[in-house]
Amino acid sequence: MNYSVANLAKILKGKVVGNQNIMVERLSKIEEAQDGDITFLSNSKYLPWLYKTKASVVIIDKDLEFENPKTNLILVDNSYLAFNTLLRKFSENKLKYTGINENSSIDESSKLGNKVSVGRFSVIDADCKIGNEVVIMDNVTIQRNVKIGANSIIYPGVRIYEDSVIGENCILHSNCVIGSDGFGYAPDKNGKYIKTPQLGNVIIADNVEIGSNSSIDRATLGSTLISSGVKIDNLVQIAHNVSIGEDTVIAGQCGIAGSTQVGSNCQIGGQVGIIGHLKIGNNVRINGKSAVFGNIKDNSVLKGSPAIEERNFNRSYVYFKNLEKLAKDINKLKKLNDSNDKI
Repeated sequence: MNYSVANLAKILKGKVVGNQNIMVERLSKIEEAQDGDITFLSNSKYLPWLYKTKASVVIIDKDLEFENPKTNLILVDNSYLAFNTLLRKFSENKLKYTGINENSSIDESSKLGNKVSVGRFSVIDADCKIGNEVVIMDNVTIQRNVKIGANSIIYPGVRIYEDSVIGENCILHSNCVIGSDGFGYAPDKNGKYIKTPQLGNVIIADNVEIGSNSSIDRATLGSTLISSGVKIDNLVQIAHNVSIGEDTVIAGQCGIAGSTQVGSNCQIGGQVGIIGHLKIGNNVRINGKSAVFGNIKDNSVLKGSPAIEERNFNRSYVYFKNLEKLAKDINKLKKLNDSNDKI
């Protein structure tokens, strides 16, 4: 794809410094950029690269201070966000309508919208409703009575169990599983575990992205709910009857146990574990590797295992990292005290 600097500046609502007629065809990192590339700079520690990059154009925050750059610039309010806009612009033609592959299997009772793509060896079971311009890639299994909203993308190997609902503009990456049975068992009088039937479903709202190899379990009764704008990384486990609020982001290898409610606009770091039946407030931030065992109030920032307020954790850590020295000091005082007692 070829764009002039002037066209890109218009898309990004930025100001050109230099030659606005230069053409660019690729996006690149500032360290690796070559002639014909466009890149970005948002962190002042990368400013030296502004004077040695070979990129034809650099998108840069207008508030950063610089002198006499050797390349053309586009000044914007937020260069990281602007570059993200270009990434989406350059990738918009990557997934094209391919039609229905002859090796796919679609039940005649299912209804497909306009320009739906279905890849090789994909299966759509009975009574499904697939919206306009949905892309279903190879080896996808969609069980009965599933609904998928318009413009969603289902990558190879995804498994969507019966009665699941997927909103519009969603992205499900390879091998994620939607609607598998929740982890429910009841011990009998002999201590043998009897499986609890899982009769609910999963509802995923609009503009949700779910990473590869993540699992979202169906509810025992009712629905497991993923609200609009949620972004879930790879290898995440969402258990039965969990609800995730709007625009919450969850990093890789997290696990959220059954019936926990997570609020809106939360940020959950990698490898966080949250036990079941908790209520996590809105705008909560949980640092990576934390273990959450209790309810969390709105706007909290947590760290550690068990997770506590980040400020308390940092204060406690000052003592923890000096624990060996403190123990030696205590032993010295104890010996001194023992010596004084003998005198």
